[in-house]
Amino acid sequence: MKSSLCSVAVIQHPPVYLNLAKSVERACMLIEEAASRGADIIAFPETWLPGYPIWLDLSPGAALWDYPPAKAVFRILVQNSLKIPSPSLTKLLAAAHDAHAYVIMGAHELKGHTLYNTMIFMGRDGTSYTLHRKLIPTYTERMIWGRGDGSTLKVFPTEVGGVGGLICWKHFMPLARAAMHAQYETIHVAQWPWAKELHHLASRHYAFEGQCFVLVAGCVLTRGELLTSVNALPGIDRERLDLLEDLPGSEKEYLLKGGSAVIAPDSSYVIDPRYDTPLIVHADIDLDCILEGISTLDTSGHYARPDVFQLKVDDSPQKDVIFSHEREKKSDVNSSQRQ
Repeated sequence: MKSSLCSVAVIQHPPVYLNLAKSVERACMLIEEAASRGADIIAFPETWLPGYPIWLDLSPGAALWDYPPAKAVFRILVQNSLKIPSPSLTKLLAAAHDAHAYVIMGAHELKGHTLYNTMIFMGRDGTSYTLHRKLIPTYTERMIWGRGDGSTLKVFPTEVGGVGGLICWKHFMPLARAAMHAQYETIHVAQWPWAKELHHLASRHYAFEGQCFVLVAGCVLTRGELLTSVNALPGIDRERLDLLEDLPGSEKEYLLKGGSAVIAPDSSYVIDPRYDTPLIVHADIDLDCILEGISTLDTSGHYARPDVFQLKVDDSPQKDVIFSHEREKKSDVNSSQRQ
């Protein structure tokens, strides 16, 4: 009988802020370090590559129209966002393979000319991966990211069961949660910039409602680390970095405070939240604990009422332009399947 024990790790270290290449290098080292302690699942926080756009929350000029410092920082972000596929993704997949671990990475993804807030679920084989794009950015985030669609609302199959995730305030969307619960996650990754008390309430509720383990992934980052990283970027016009220089606090003050944790299906903490320190949160979890809770609550099973409530999820990719040859190709595929 296969063991029900699984080792998980949550990375609570800062990236090399707004530097994709160096952040990928750091990610590979952290993956190796987590794997050296036996981690089967390794989770990173929201947009860890190459860093959450904290200026949206803390810089007074972030939303000013046609503001040169805001445009300058956005340009740096675009230039350092992850393309899929790309050599950077290949390096991360190789690191997952070498670690013999499943890796869940948060990244700014550049697709066409639009940025998406994306989770990348990477397999142990060094080639397989799937994406989840944040369904809707919250408040000022809409100045940065486009919206994901239902085609990436998926659970990644692994040897320990389905591993899924949602990003930040999507944990407050009841129908998004229902769509994920219907896919029977064993482990759920809850990504946040950093996890406040409200975020932990949502994560603990998710664990109980979905009867799964939840890895709460939050980042740490000081003001000094942010500015040091950005000022080291080649070719930077430092006179246009006012948006980042305006961030409040001392050099050692944490702008992102962490809060990473591991939560059991009964909503209790396997590992309590950790704040204001860079570290890797490790835990050994017993997946058979899930079998205890589903006897009383299975929201997409015996506790559902499909005769009263039903959710329809459009999981087809949404495109604003569809060329005729694409329709013809799809028609040919459907025809061959019928034959």
